[in-house]
Amino acid sequence: MTNETRGIDFLTDFWKKVYLEEYIKDGGSKIKFITGKKGSGKTFFLNQVLADAKEAEYKTVKFSARDVWMHDFREIYIEILRQCDLMECLQAASHRLIREMGYDSADIPEGMRFIDYLSQNGWNDALTKREIRTQLKELFLDDPMLDNNFALACSMLTGSILGYPVLEEQNKELLLAWLEGDRTVKLAQLRALGFYPSRITRYNARHMLRSLSEIVHMGGYAGVFVAIDDLEILISKSSLEPLHYTKMKREDTYESIRQLIDDIDSMKHIMFTFAFDRSLMDEENTGLKSYQALWMRIQNEIVGERFNRFADIADLDRLATQEYTPEIIVEMSKQLAAKTQQLPPVRELDIAEAQELLQQVRNSSVGLPYLIQKTMQEVSEHV
Repeated sequence: MTNETRGIDFLTDFWKKVYLEEYIKDGGSKIKFITGKKGSGKTFFLNQVLADAKEAEYKTVKFSARDVWMHDFREIYIEILRQCDLMECLQAASHRLIREMGYDSADIPEGMRFIDYLSQNGWNDALTKREIRTQLKELFLDDPMLDNNFALACSMLTGSILGYPVLEEQNKELLLAWLEGDRTVKLAQLRALGFYPSRITRYNARHMLRSLSEIVHMGGYAGVFVAIDDLEILISKSSLEPLHYTKMKREDTYESIRQLIDDIDSMKHIMFTFAFDRSLMDEENTGLKSYQALWMRIQNEIVGERFNRFADIADLDRLATQEYTPEIIVEMSKQLAAKTQQLPPVRELDIAEAQELLQQVRNSSVGLPYLIQKTMQEVSEHV
């Protein structure tokens, strides 16, 4: 634990142990929400958990609601698929298949396909080829977590990695384009390959995500950790925002998240974390509370004296007032001062200044981390 993370480690260490190392890794699924005032450290928190997830061998996905439309879950699925690198996962799955057949992928020269390795050693007979097909079927088509069309596409793509069954390069590109939701793909071309998929839409994208999560786990990863930042853009009135949400798109987003919550228990090895400014909770007419079907699912019904680390909504402001002591604030300021390269150098805070900040933050419109940096800047200017 570094000085910089002291305070939030009360929550990040808990998530790491309970969710990343145990619950999600063991096949669970979860959705969490992170909120706080401006400058409360939401993005820093997400980055810390993402680093923990990567260390725990998860595929990590991070994007901002400012960059990806949130009202159509198809867009979310496509972004997660893009960042997960499906072919790399299928490459790992092919090694698993090779092991199941009694071979070691480490024995295959780099750049050589499995089928060529078998041919080189005189093992490329009809029985062995049939066994490859059987293993592909068991690995993908017999997995109840996989959508049948998704499974068939992955089976064919893995066959292309193994070198059998043969898949032409243009057909490989066609399958990948369909998986990525490319609307220009003609379904008739896919039917020529022997399967009959429908287009990926907002309605079936969650089912496709469930399949993707299973493939990632099949590829040897603990699971998928998805961090989505800046959700408060949903209620922004600024014309300068890259994406503008109308009332309909905002409500479609709330409904999309509501459906994800209802479906999450049907998924395995995946965790979502949405981060947003407190305004998204405080705004009665356009915020989360305006969509009762969603709000009823995420509100914390019992609010106790202590910060609840199991709660679906984690309030970083509440965490700060409970866990940040004057000593932790002083240590944080030391870390920030050491990292800041400016002249004259910023001065770290003392205990009295830290105590004053803890009093100040209760009535402030900004979060404690922001106040610490602002105060350090101000005291340095007056030295």
